[in-house]
Amino acid sequence: MDTKEQYARYVLPVVAQGVEPVVVASARGRTVTDVDGRDYLDCFSGISVVNAGHNHPRVLAAAREQMEQLVHCCSYVYHVPVVGQLAEKLADVTPGDLKKSFFGNSGAEAIEGSMRLAKQATGRREVVALSYGFHGRTIGTLSITGNSARKRNNGPYMSGVAFGPAPYCYRCPLGLKYPSCEVACAHALKDVVAQQTSGDVAAFVIEPVLGEGGILTPPAEYLSIAARIFHDAGALLIVDEVQTGFGRTGKMFACEYSEGVQPDILSMAKGIASGFPLGAFTAREPVSDAMKPGDHLSTFGGNPISCAAALANIAVIQEEKLVENAALRGEQLMARLRLLQEKHPIIGDVRGRGLMIGLELVRDRKGKEPAAAETKALRAKLREQGVLVGVGGLLGNVLRIQPPLSITPAECDRVADVLELALSKMPTA
Repeated sequence: MDTKEQYARYVLPVVAQGVEPVVVASARGRTVTDVDGRDYLDCFSGISVVNAGHNHPRVLAAAREQMEQLVHCCSYVYHVPVVGQLAEKLADVTPGDLKKSFFGNSGAEAIEGSMRLAKQATGRREVVALSYGFHGRTIGTLSITGNSARKRNNGPYMSGVAFGPAPYCYRCPLGLKYPSCEVACAHALKDVVAQQTSGDVAAFVIEPVLGEGGILTPPAEYLSIAARIFHDAGALLIVDEVQTGFGRTGKMFACEYSEGVQPDILSMAKGIASGFPLGAFTAREPVSDAMKPGDHLSTFGGNPISCAAALANIAVIQEEKLVENAALRGEQLMARLRLLQEKHPIIGDVRGRGLMIGLELVRDRKGKEPAAAETKALRAKLREQGVLVGVGGLLGNVLRIQPPLSITPAECDRVADVLELALSKMPTA
């Protein structure tokens, strides 16, 4: 029985029926190799995870060394050196005065823990999030997810949650245009607090770039305005950097694009450990001290192997200047993609930061009818030409380009060339 048949028979359909028809045998750097020996340029990075590239030698060496010493003892029952080292490193690399960390296994756990800490620190119980936002697939994180496509068939959800309008400039929910709008969607959050909550707001949770929502990229001033509104209301700012963190957007953390923004709690996962399962949230003092012993725990959180991989991963990102490369290669790719937008009406919008790029495809530019089927077909054409990309967005019509941050100028040109060829063969192009 081959792998595809095993998936069909034994893996839940919710996963198996959406899997790409590629059976991965190995991966290295930016290259994924299937069981037939065919190589693909990976421009999705396992959903924005392997920022330093697949199987980076330094990350693997650190994990192997740790594996020989200690696999597990529960890092919240005993002191483990590598866990303390990673906590100190996160205090160094995260923005502002964030200091103390808690480690889990995933982004959803990081967001769940962040919300719990915010409630205990403020003594409040409500949360504000954004429409189109996505924060995980647990009941708590789905409760603050404003992406209806991810919430179907699973309610009711947690009460005490209000949603603000998404900073979706291409399809502005307020019918305005940037910059003449003066970022009205951010200012509208003040009305959300006043009209949709009881005034008991513990935190505002936001992705600096809304990944699953379709790589929605707010104006840089958006987060500054939002942070001021919630801090004035006595609420905390939880910045969800699960997908945007560790260099993905051309900054170590995407909230650094917004001047003066000081997260109270910052949530991380995905790119933190180059593929080893790890999530974390880091908080400033005294917010971090609101939890007392026994309030929160994770049996596998702070796994020594994952923490060792994370330390090596951060060193690679810094020493190989991958953040800087993400900014440069992002500019290169965006320039090429905007030229393609001029030639191909199916590309309605090109947006993103660094190497977190989205192309929104539409059947007509005036009406902006989503081209969801065409987006899936385009992904297939790219795959046939040896380039792997993702598809996302609430409407299923956003092509996602999120390669490892080590991608080269020549590889960026290859992506654009293959995309141009594929678009030229699209019926609606």
